[in-house]
Amino acid sequence: MKSVQALLGMELPLIQAPMAGVQGAAMAIAVSNAGGLGSLPCAMLTPDVLRAELQAIRAGTHKPFNVNFFCHTPPAPDAAGEAAWKKALTPYYREFGIDADSIPVGPGRAPFSAAIADIVEPFAPPVVSFHFGLPEPALLARVRGWGAKILGCATTREEALWLEAQGVDAIIAQGAEAGGHRGLFLSSDISTQLGIFALLPQMVAAVKVPVIAAGGIADAQGVKAALALGASAVQVGTAYLLCPEATTSAVHRAALKSAAADITALTNLFTGRPARGIVNRVMREMGPMNAEAPAFPLATSAITPLRAKAEAQGSGDFSPLWAGQNVQGCREIPAAELTRALVAGL
Repeated sequence: MKSVQALLGMELPLIQAPMAGVQGAAMAIAVSNAGGLGSLPCAMLTPDVLRAELQAIRAGTHKPFNVNFFCHTPPAPDAAGEAAWKKALTPYYREFGIDADSIPVGPGRAPFSAAIADIVEPFAPPVVSFHFGLPEPALLARVRGWGAKILGCATTREEALWLEAQGVDAIIAQGAEAGGHRGLFLSSDISTQLGIFALLPQMVAAVKVPVIAAGGIADAQGVKAALALGASAVQVGTAYLLCPEATTSAVHRAALKSAAADITALTNLFTGRPARGIVNRVMREMGPMNAEAPAFPLATSAITPLRAKAEAQGSGDFSPLWAGQNVQGCREIPAAELTRALVAGL
């Protein structure tokens, strides 16, 4: 089996996790130039911004890089569900003086599509990764036609086998500790989600393609442990959130440096899909998983004005403070320095 380093042209067995909303091209460039694989999260970018970010990466590094996309199926509009969700949030709207009727309905995140592929294709990204499954076969074949290596995210052994059957080049094993959105796609049952050191050996034994370990890995010791259990490389996200290249908000940075960061939970309040973040007021009061939240990504628009009002007051009470279960590796040092520290002693 070819190693991930050889497969993707990386000097180090380290991928920087794509983290939508808290990083862009600067982070990807820094990590790639340091010998890892920098990643650009693309699901929340407008076409013009996506093009500009890709131009910046191509100008900033000659090393391999990864572009990441979501593959969810957009849900049908649900007026009744939207109304019920706004009703559940009404006490908060009153508290902040927000007119619920003035809040527009918007998707928030777009899945990979032919139109997006048209923008990406001229940049010929060396690596393309997908979250929530894979795009339709014709689109996937188009990406392969660029010469790109394809990574898929699996949260269970069954998802790993499915991805392998579709011909991905390597699989990211996302342990339950990971921050941000769960990549689960064959089931919505979060009780299926295992910690990385339980999931990793199962996945390595089940598939023939290289496996990349993700979730709770935030220091050199964690990297060594994952490699010892059969991972071909690791993917690290949360540890980069305090780096100067990250666009992490002041509110989010403060939360990461506080005792609150010790407690995270999976929540669907912010987008409609389970994602791990630091427990805050709205998660405590509404419950982290709430049946009223509309399907992903339709929950986003109703809570966004609350986030804006609270953050203007310096509060993260209504913000998606995405973080994994291990924030001990978060360091306010350049991303290149952190990248080298994570693989020290290998």
